[in-house]
Amino acid sequence: MGLSVGIVGLPNVGKSTLFNALTSARALAANYPFATIEPNTGIVPVPDPRLEEIATYIKTERIVPATIEVVDIAGLVKGASQGQGLGNQFLGHIRAVDAVLHVVRCFDSPDIVHVDGSVDPVRDAEIIELELVLADLESAERQLEKAKRAAQQRDPEAIQKAAALEPMVARLREGKPARLAFADLDANAQRLAKSFGLLTAKPMLYVANVDERDPLGEQSQHVARLRAWAQERGEVVVAISGAIEAEIAQLESVEERREFLAALGLEESGLARLSRAAYRLLGLQSFFTAGPKEVRAWTIPIGARAPQAAGVIHSDFERGFIRAEVYTLDDLRTYKTEAAIRAAGRLRAEGKEYIVQDGDIMHFLFSV
Repeated sequence: MGLSVGIVGLPNVGKSTLFNALTSARALAANYPFATIEPNTGIVPVPDPRLEEIATYIKTERIVPATIEVVDIAGLVKGASQGQGLGNQFLGHIRAVDAVLHVVRCFDSPDIVHVDGSVDPVRDAEIIELELVLADLESAERQLEKAKRAAQQRDPEAIQKAAALEPMVARLREGKPARLAFADLDANAQRLAKSFGLLTAKPMLYVANVDERDPLGEQSQHVARLRAWAQERGEVVVAISGAIEAEIAQLESVEERREFLAALGLEESGLARLSRAAYRLLGLQSFFTAGPKEVRAWTIPIGARAPQAAGVIHSDFERGFIRAEVYTLDDLRTYKTEAAIRAAGRLRAEGKEYIVQDGDIMHFLFSV
């Protein structure tokens, strides 16, 4: 399954710098609003050290990580939902993604102008949120009115829609994101709610763009304020230095990147932390396939069964699923080869009801 995230934020918060770093692309990172007019799209590999470790035991031609599609969306300003700045061109771009990464400036710099004249991460986060809420309110009220009219004719689907929309519209009228109403909805209504195309119903992850001298944001009052604000709402902040990620992106080899991070006292890149947080936010995990051609990571929802995992590789695998052969990285560490794992009776045969675990190494047997 493809995972796509959209990067939003006010102008000059470091969105394009972060996008360039994540994708090693070269979007125009200019010190003025609207440098990113059209959304830039890049494919980002998800760092996973387990891939390299599997490849030390199973010699292979190539290692293929899971990927995330990242869309850099044009800078929003106060009044965007009423047509200010680039107006609501951004709305369609956000509607197409699975989750939103909201980049908030948490660094002070005399060289980079702030669109509102000062650095205040909570104010900035609330400006963007309000624009998305206002855009959603208009759409949600229109959909609710239509559903209520149909519900009067005893249309069962319209009755369900209206019941799901009402708490979301109530939240939006309070100036709150629609996703905060999900707690009031049952599982079926939540699934339905995701089909309404509301921007604030999408999961959001806050990305604090921090000073490179404090890459985890541990000393930053700006980050502390943003975290406190997000925690009240049950949401997560990941601190990343766009400047450091940009430097990492310039380094060619894995070894060079490791040395660079070690010199900064970091165990992993901001991208690794961001990917992990995005996976958790969306309820995703990875399983692996391993052989002489490639060692590869695949993305599936937590709770997916074996045939569903097989279908991520190819629809024929799911349609003709017979069984899966499963082992773990711990098995590889103990027995060193797949043949030895099999000989020791550690290669498990699993059927259609098997719930795939994060990090499973799998072969699929199928017939079509």
